[in-house]
Amino acid sequence: MKKVEALRKLAFEKKGFDGFLITNEMNLLYFTGFPGATFLLVPENGESIIYVHSTNYEQAKAEGEGFEVELVKLGGNLMRDIAAQVKSFGIENLAVDTLSFEDYEKLMKGLKDETKVKMENKLVWELRKVKYAREIEFMQKAGELTSEGMKTAYEVIKPQMREYEVAAEIEYAMRKKGSWGTAFETIVASGVRSAFPHGGCADRKIEKGDLVVVDIGASYRHYRSDMTRTVTAGEPSTKQRKLYKIVKTAQEKAFQTVKPKAKAKEIDEIARKVIEDAGYGEYFVHGLGHGVGLEVHEPPTLSQESKDELDIGNIVTIEPGIYIVGFGGIRIEDTVIVQKKNAEKLTKGAYTLETRW
Repeated sequence: MKKVEALRKLAFEKKGFDGFLITNEMNLLYFTGFPGATFLLVPENGESIIYVHSTNYEQAKAEGEGFEVELVKLGGNLMRDIAAQVKSFGIENLAVDTLSFEDYEKLMKGLKDETKVKMENKLVWELRKVKYAREIEFMQKAGELTSEGMKTAYEVIKPQMREYEVAAEIEYAMRKKGSWGTAFETIVASGVRSAFPHGGCADRKIEKGDLVVVDIGASYRHYRSDMTRTVTAGEPSTKQRKLYKIVKTAQEKAFQTVKPKAKAKEIDEIARKVIEDAGYGEYFVHGLGHGVGLEVHEPPTLSQESKDELDIGNIVTIEPGIYIVGFGGIRIEDTVIVQKKNAEKLTKGAYTLETRW
């Protein structure tokens, strides 16, 4: 309920709304604490209502502490029912995080111009991007599990293994330690495929001397983590070592500047300059990082265009890379939390180019 009260304070006391309708799946999970809610109506005065279908009704009653639970009627008109509830609360200015055009039309028809409606998803993101202590605890655990998965990657990668076999070993190791699932589709991209930033994993056999980009994340209590290392299946070449050192330097310099009030754009520039000065600027083809939480890509964004400023409680990735088509790619990434004076890495592990086979 702490998150709902924070929403009330932000949306009602500061922005002048007297009701908030939450419809986005992840926003619903954020406020209710369980998956499966259909809508959440938060009034200025009165108890908040979770709307759920029959399949999630008992779970909502068991886990939706502090909420009234309303069963969605099969074949009914949910938006009409919500409109009626909005009017019964006397809501005059309703904020909505997101709504399809079809549902918007139905809602407005039910409200009959008696309530003003405004889309305000940015207000929810203002809350979500600064993590509470409990969220940080879950993400620290997700980081630990991800680090265990990366340790396994170093142990199992060797020539003749297929990329999907490596992915299976990593995911199994994280599950065994307590992961609720993967934060995203595991990436094990080897050889020339390592030059594709989101190369996924395929049935390609890893060959001796290949660069292998391993990008993984564990999920714990719905919160996620994100970590990348690049290794070689065997002795690295001189060029591989050179590029790895450039990327590692870029990551470390950027990490050292992560602190409250730091401009995300400037952190990106610090990493980008290291790579540009080394002559590989054109091969750094994405932003430096992104927020992480219930979703693996959230605000704030660390990029050349970002207007974000970091705050205590933000959790972001730092992930510079160099990708040369026909040769391969190198990326190094950690999930870090912004603290009062500096940043701390939630993902921890070796920065070693060679595997142990």
